[in-house]
Amino acid sequence: VQLQASGGGLVQAGGSLRLSCTASGRTFSFSNYGMAWFRQAPGKEREFVAAIRWNGFNTYYADAVKGRFTISRDNAKNTVYLQMNGLKPEDTAVYYCAAPYVQYGGVPGGRENDYSYWGQGTLVTVSS
Repeated sequence: VQLQASGGGLVQAGGSLRLSCTASGRTFSFSNYGMAWFRQAPGKEREFVAAIRWNGFNTYYADAVKGRFTISRDNAKNTVYLQMNGLKPEDTAVYYCAAPYVQYGGVPGGRENDYSYWGQGTLVTVSS
């Protein structure tokens, strides 16, 4: 299973970016899994950002990004997105997509130990 994240870059505060994460692998049925985004800022631990249920009907956000970020998915393209608006310098981090161990179920939670597959990360830098 491979999760390929892309879309990071340098943006000014108040700007927007859209991250994408595309899954591949013969044994991985993307549409069966909830997906999530995490991020790790320089010198800090990785933290949960957002998650979406396998069918896209439910989402869950960290308080720090609620109202500014939107997670979505296109199961036909095996891709999950993170639309980031109103970016702040404190959003600067490497962003990772992840898939949980469990198929179906509700929206995945924010615990890293619940996730079995991780992308390589994409760097987002927000300048002030």
